[in-house]
Amino acid sequence: MITMYGIKNCDTIKKARNWLDNERVAYNFHDYKVAGVDKTKLEEWVMEHGWETILNRSGTTFKALDAGDKAHIDADKAILLMITNPSMIKRPILDTGRGETIVGFKATTYENALQGVKA
Repeated sequence: MITMYGIKNCDTIKKARNWLDNERVAYNFHDYKVAGVDKTKLEEWVMEHGWETILNRSGTTFKALDAGDKAHIDADKAILLMITNPSMIKRPILDTGRGETIVGFKATTYENALQGVKA
């Protein structure tokens, strides 16, 4: 089963969900603000994509951190920051159900990755 991870009110999440709905792709939605985030899942994503891709450093939550929290980030520190502040996780993260995840949203990337899974 396909699962989208993110935050419900995020504009990019809304675009990605609209795309999936319009293409009639069945999926579950996991909202970090409601259900939290699993450390094991974060570790898997960081191993697959690198912490630099998964940690959203351009958002207001990251920018509001003090200098000490922003300094000397490695994979372990990034994971702890994201567990504490799920808003710092790049979104959406789409688990295709095929052993891969897609970070962010581009319609062409979704189209290529999800061929053959439309309802």
